[in-house]
Amino acid sequence: MFRWIARLFRRRTAPPPVHVEPVFDLPPPPEIDPLAPTLVLDRVQDAGNVGTVLRTAAAFGVRQVLALKGTAGLWSPKVLRAGMGAHFGLALREGLEAEALKALRVPLVATSSHATITLPEARLPHPCAWVLGHEGQGVAEELLAMAALELRIPQPGGEESLNVAAAAAVCLYESMRRRVVA
Repeated sequence: MFRWIARLFRRRTAPPPVHVEPVFDLPPPPEIDPLAPTLVLDRVQDAGNVGTVLRTAAAFGVRQVLALKGTAGLWSPKVLRAGMGAHFGLALREGLEAEALKALRVPLVATSSHATITLPEARLPHPCAWVLGHEGQGVAEELLAMAALELRIPQPGGEESLNVAAAAAVCLYESMRRRVVA
């Protein structure tokens, strides 16, 4: 009887899975498009946040993402997973210095929990380059000085700040909503 059970078990057991990994060359970084709707990531370190921000940016019509030094690698496995394919609809540049933003001909719009202008009252330019900063430190002073507009997301619930991916979704949605309504 036990031999029969052992034979039955062997017949119904699948072979062990084979580990398969895709290997591909990264696309060459595109030139910065000076007039494209843009998202700038300033030292955003959490890979899950970066991937979520890329997915959100692609959904709301951003065409290029410029990641400054200190931002999680745009092509890292965790960013790729969180991005859910958004990488292939965006022009991505990473490892940039703030100086590279001078190539843009669209106004920079920076988020800051300390800004006096709130998102609902701001006159949002289009196209523009949204600047989102480090999860704990926010946008660097150097970039705030370059921004044509600095705004905050009102939080009547009393929180000091939002997760960077949540802030990106709010800002990019509001920017898109105003274009659609106008």
